[in-house]
Amino acid sequence: MAVDESPTNAAAAHRGAPASSGSAPDGAAPGGTGRTGADTGDGPGTAGGRAVRRERNRGGDALDVLPGDILDWLTARRLVDRDRRHANSPERVLHELVAEQRRQLGQFHRGLDAVQGLLRLVADPQTSGRMTVEAEYFTDRARLRQRLYDLDVLCQGELLCMRGTFPEPEDLADSLEADLAMLARGVTIRLLVSAGAARRPGASRFLTALSDHGAEIRLAPTVPLQLNIVDRRTTVLALHLAEDGTGPPEDILFHSTRLALCFARVFEHHWDVSLPYGRQTGRGEPAEEWTPREREILALLASGAKDEAIARRLGCSERTLRRLLAALVRRLGAESRFAAGVRAARLGLLDGS
Repeated sequence: MAVDESPTNAAAAHRGAPASSGSAPDGAAPGGTGRTGADTGDGPGTAGGRAVRRERNRGGDALDVLPGDILDWLTARRLVDRDRRHANSPERVLHELVAEQRRQLGQFHRGLDAVQGLLRLVADPQTSGRMTVEAEYFTDRARLRQRLYDLDVLCQGELLCMRGTFPEPEDLADSLEADLAMLARGVTIRLLVSAGAARRPGASRFLTALSDHGAEIRLAPTVPLQLNIVDRRTTVLALHLAEDGTGPPEDILFHSTRLALCFARVFEHHWDVSLPYGRQTGRGEPAEEWTPREREILALLASGAKDEAIARRLGCSERTLRRLLAALVRRLGAESRFAAGVRAARLGLLDGS
């Protein structure tokens, strides 16, 4: 096909040649001041567009005739490839820009979905699955005692204990040494003890020593569990503990923060309704120093028996009985005989009376 070389087309080509009198500001065509040049036909934006269309028709090598600032402007807008040898159609460039934006939006949404999934996991972990808990099972008390000593050394902040009974005095003495070492390095020890456990041999000396060194101790009529909670992360629980000491002991150690927090809630509930150790007796005498005669008086008092009947049961005068009752009320730190009976029941002093 013959090329039209009429004077009109030649003049148009001459007018479309870009000027190279200076660099362009960001976002504007080189050599311009923001005008489109459509009114005069010599604006650089129009010149650039015409040059691209003309050079696409003539071949890639013709781009070499364009000034460098024009090529920079066109390359930045992808109208010319990076090698500056071929011109791209504006339609193709627009589609590529849209595709790139879609790709970036897709990446953003995938990241957002991952964050939302993580938030759901944190808010309600393991809701539909099973939680695996590491546990250690013991039937040998010697091995358990050694494991407890290891946990005592690893304890950093807090030890919560429930005791429905205590071991023999020699074992308590060994335990006391480890407990005092924990208190010395700043560990908080809170011990909830049943009234029955506080009356066992050696328990009074053990509890008094712990209390004197900063342990918090409370007494309750009974406790539901025999356990240790270490730093609210590890729980040691006695599964079977015969009252007479017979039968194989069974203990389990759970390495689970979630389980430890559940057991800690049970501990806190019973702790809140118990009484501080030492306050129950008024002068801080050990619970096991209550004599059988004193417990019998308290039991009769709690049953509602009259002074005459109690005195006859004890074989003493009513005057002597009233003196004994007044001393017991003071010792319990109670305000009345009725309150003394209630407090004695909470302390377990009426058990077996």
